[in-house]
Amino acid sequence: MGKIKKKDVKKTEKLSVEATEETGSKLSSVSVTSTDEPASPTITTTPNTEPVKQDEPLATAAATESLEEPVLNQLIVAKYEGELVNGLYEGEGVAYYKDGNVYRGMFSEGFMHGKGTYTWTDGLMYEGEFSMNCPMGYGVYIWPNGSRYEGQVYKGLRHGTGIYVASDQNVSYVGEWHKGIRHGKGTIFYNAEGTSWYEGEWKHKTKEGWGVQCFMSGNIYEGEWKNNKFHGMGRMKWLSSNEEYKGQWENGIQNGLGTHTWFLKRVPGSQYSLRNEYVGNFVDGVRHGQGRYYYANGAMYDGEWKTNKKHGMGKFIFKNGKIYVGEFVEDQISEYPNFKYDRVNTPDLSGIRTQSPACGENLDASTFNSGISSLSGSYIELDLTSLLNLFPENERLEELKQVEYGVLRNLTMLRRMYKFYSSLGNENCFDNAFLMTKLQFWRFLKDCKFHHYKLTLSEMDRFLTGTADPEEVHSPFATMLIRTFLTHIIYLAYHITHTQNLEKKFSIVDCFSNIMAQNISPHASHIKGFLLLDEHKTEHAMSYIDKSWDIYKIYCRKNSSPPYEPTMTMRHFIWMMKDLKIINNKLSVTKIVDILADDDPCVRDGNEINLELELTFLEFFEALFGCATVYVTDDLLKETANGLQGEQTERPAMDSSADPAEHCTTPSQSHKSEYETEEQLLISNLKANGKCSPPVSLHTPKKVQKEVTTADKWFNQINVFFEKIFFPAYEKVEQLKAEIPQNRMRQAELTRLQQIREEEEARLKALKAEEEAKKIAQMELEKVRIEAVPISVDQADDTKSEQQPITPKHEPSMPPSTASTKTPPATGKKKKR
Repeated sequence: MGKIKKKDVKKTEKLSVEATEETGSKLSSVSVTSTDEPASPTITTTPNTEPVKQDEPLATAAATESLEEPVLNQLIVAKYEGELVNGLYEGEGVAYYKDGNVYRGMFSEGFMHGKGTYTWTDGLMYEGEFSMNCPMGYGVYIWPNGSRYEGQVYKGLRHGTGIYVASDQNVSYVGEWHKGIRHGKGTIFYNAEGTSWYEGEWKHKTKEGWGVQCFMSGNIYEGEWKNNKFHGMGRMKWLSSNEEYKGQWENGIQNGLGTHTWFLKRVPGSQYSLRNEYVGNFVDGVRHGQGRYYYANGAMYDGEWKTNKKHGMGKFIFKNGKIYVGEFVEDQISEYPNFKYDRVNTPDLSGIRTQSPACGENLDASTFNSGISSLSGSYIELDLTSLLNLFPENERLEELKQVEYGVLRNLTMLRRMYKFYSSLGNENCFDNAFLMTKLQFWRFLKDCKFHHYKLTLSEMDRFLTGTADPEEVHSPFATMLIRTFLTHIIYLAYHITHTQNLEKKFSIVDCFSNIMAQNISPHASHIKGFLLLDEHKTEHAMSYIDKSWDIYKIYCRKNSSPPYEPTMTMRHFIWMMKDLKIINNKLSVTKIVDILADDDPCVRDGNEINLELELTFLEFFEALFGCATVYVTDDLLKETANGLQGEQTERPAMDSSADPAEHCTTPSQSHKSEYETEEQLLISNLKANGKCSPPVSLHTPKKVQKEVTTADKWFNQINVFFEKIFFPAYEKVEQLKAEIPQNRMRQAELTRLQQIREEEEARLKALKAEEEAKKIAQMELEKVRIEAVPISVDQADDTKSEQQPITPKHEPSMPPSTASTKTPPATGKKKKR
């Protein structure tokens, strides 16, 4: 028995999981409590000034569960059972500690190292991997009350990826941990049924970043968080009251720009969605500042607001198209209306009401008198002011009446067309009524062959929108009411008829009747193209629309004519496909032209091809689907499927007879695949709604099986094209574009360094040349100085002797004075100093 080496483990932060009930009060601001299960958010921006009754009871917080990892210190062994090597614990053994804790598992050089199980006296147990006396790697904590954590552990703390399940099985967390607390991306469930959950980002145990919260009542918030509160951009849906807010939040309250929509109960026979909608500024949860309010009956107010009331200067457009511009005080017009834009006649003012309607209340059509008996009470008022101005003033009233009668004769069919096209590709709506989008309107125009009159959809947009925001001219998400839908048809009918017959003069109703007879009646509802033809395919295709719209906007170029909006031509589309390197032998330029010309007769004119025609986003998006069915062949599908299978089977199964040490890996590697599978199963079990597609029957007729197989092939082709080809190619190009400035900066820096190096070399070279020049100058000066010094007699004799030639046969005679001047050798001793 002895004391082994020990290593302290710091305490972790407590994991607090608090499940609270939801509230639905609309008397307080939207906020989320600091506990982990937030209360259901509430709002203050009601459509009227009266408070709305609380629709859900205020809840109290439930019991809190606080758990922490234990501390491993003072590891004094009282008893040990196992092997010893050189007096140290080695191999498998059991250690009984003095404080009553027990460890069963592997030892190495006296340390708990490897797989083992540590049990505390209070019943807490850890089973997993150890490293030098510390829980490290992959393990399982089981608390005495039944709570459980399984995942990655670092120095005894939950760190990495793991699953926590509370003792009552109601609260669970799946995601990332950091030093014992939730940090990173993760999902927390607040009940066993999985109806209340949060999925998103965490920072130090609080919701911060992007996340989605689903409350027990069904209300959903999706957006940005900060300190457990809605903060930033987000969208909140109140299913119980059929309301939705999308915009900016600050500390759980609507603050800044936003859109609040109240969906009303649909009236039988109504031809457009009944909803009140406010778009504008919010301050502390109320409408305050500049904003625009759309009424369910088609009226609209645009102006100043103060504490949920119209207050200040504003413009009110009545449902019959009359416009009042003036001052509002406490939600009312301050003076007798002075209509600035009188279309034909002044309406009856006895029924004027501008006050914001209560939630669920709709403005009665009978409160206004349109002045035109043909469409009174039908919720439809046409705005043909600019068109009527083309006629003499004495003919305008008759023209307006006749065209309204013409619309009334075809109103049933036009309502059906509006309803049919507005439902294509749409998600479920609160009131089961849809607003037609520009994307659906484009499909209607193409199906009715409006573009066969040598008029592109982009040109129609410019003609109908006029001086609108250039960014919104070709937006596929712009919506229109049925009266706008009818007005657009009338304008296009008049423009097309007069363009085709310049010499003749037609009335508005004649133009409208011709278009109805030649285009709309025979062709409407016969959907063409790749996008909206099949309901299931459309639903699948819509998952790629947002990113495709972003790509479309990037590759658009500014139009050279007003309103100078971004647009794309067929030539630009082909260039884009070439830049993305998607054009190959299968999908050639000729094939792309065939796809573009499939629904547009103006592309080919005999042997000539016109690639300067503009593409709306609908045509761009459908062209991508056409390219997908050509580019993704059967061989590419098989190759992709084999690649996925290869990734799944890349890791061979371990032989039971093999040595486990040969397959030993790090904890994160050994449990990663197993953990991910378990995590996915847990999420699917907790969030499953019980809906699944029925399997194809074994006795399905061959024709039906063939159709199913063809549909499956189409889905696979679309998935492979967008997820493996188009989007990755675009991202790669964008990455290269993003690297261009860095490469330019790097090149500029290298050029600058090269210039500095060359300048330094030139300086050194000049310095060296200067030193050599100085050296040469010094040598010249020294030479001149030597030549200028006078020569002595002895030096002159030496010079002469040096100049005499040497005679080898006779030795030179010595001068007489030479012998007598020689010094005799010294013979005596040196005197002492």
